[in-house]
Amino acid sequence: MIAAVAFTACAAVLCLAAVLAMLGLAQARMSGSEGLLRDGLAPGRQAPRWSLADQDGNVRTSPPVGPTLQAVIFADHSLKSFPSVVDGLRDLLAAGDDVEIVLLLQRPNTIAAPVLRELGLPGVAVLTGSPALYARYNVRVGPFLIFVDAAGLVRASSLVNYAWQVAKLRQLAGLPAGVGQP
Repeated sequence: MIAAVAFTACAAVLCLAAVLAMLGLAQARMSGSEGLLRDGLAPGRQAPRWSLADQDGNVRTSPPVGPTLQAVIFADHSLKSFPSVVDGLRDLLAAGDDVEIVLLLQRPNTIAAPVLRELGLPGVAVLTGSPALYARYNVRVGPFLIFVDAAGLVRASSLVNYAWQVAKLRQLAGLPAGVGQP
């Protein structure tokens, strides 16, 4: 009887150790720079479809109805901390090409639109999404930028910290489907 109890206790401890080891490996894989490389959606994949009202009550959809491309920025509180990304977005707006830029928030934020105006980005629509929508895009950190075409396909996707990264993603998004993309 004592041997059976000891065996059961030992087996339970070993099972618990195995579960904790697997959780530790998963945590290590998801954290750090290697984990961030897997964030977002790969080019060529279908982007989530949604329809949300912006700060002015206008309904915006993804995939975009009018423009050729839609730049979806995931940057709840991080955009103001990256002035170079703001410069890149300003350049994108100033280029005048057919790109709709939307800032997708995880939660309601009443100061997002005024801050964008203060940063010189009045043409950026502010939308309130949800943590679940962020998860469907596989985005955990920001600022993150995903270009979606009118067919709903991801054309370019990456974490952005500098203006040149915004410009490079725009360039990649403009390439014909499959060119320069894995």
